[in-house]
Amino acid sequence: MRHAGLVAGAAATALVAAGAITYAVAGDDGGSRTPSAESADAGFARDMAVHHQQAVEMSYIVRDRTKDEEVRRLAYDIAQTQANQRGMMLGWLDLWELPKVSSEPPMTWMDMGGMASGKDGALMPGMATGAEMKKLGELSGKQAEVFYLQLMTAHHKGGVHMAEGCVEKCAVGVEKRLARGMVEAQRSEIALMTDMLKERGAEPRP
Repeated sequence: MRHAGLVAGAAATALVAAGAITYAVAGDDGGSRTPSAESADAGFARDMAVHHQQAVEMSYIVRDRTKDEEVRRLAYDIAQTQANQRGMMLGWLDLWELPKVSSEPPMTWMDMGGMASGKDGALMPGMATGAEMKKLGELSGKQAEVFYLQLMTAHHKGGVHMAEGCVEKCAVGVEKRLARGMVEAQRSEIALMTDMLKERGAEPRP
């Protein structure tokens, strides 16, 4: 029941976040200044949209690789939440008439442009490599569940780091609130996934 409650809480967070775009379009931040392409607001929206897309892909992969309803519910919640948030962030970039890609390395807005490895698809903190994504698609059952939970725990930790950066550096109020909500929701899901790994005789990867 605890797991079900936490998953339901994540879904509720997604519904709250879904309303944020309405406030953004309505000028909820009390000003008309549009962020620049080099701003933390634009950088976070661009980078987190990419980060979220991989989480969505991982979640749909594991739903096809296991029949475990607990993992499938969690994966569905994560996919729906992050796809929704990704759409919001891309929508803001459209609203601001800013490009969705940048010539600068990922994480430049956090002064970490030189730290993103880009190794085999791992462009930002916590992102899985291309080889890891391929492996996830080849596993099944308990092995797929454990590997997904390990990958997603690392992914969420990277996402929390990025969202905390936006809370500190972003200027658009609605975006800062979304980032703060991401931190809270993903920390809750990290705790949930750690418990789920323990139940399967595993633990998060170092």
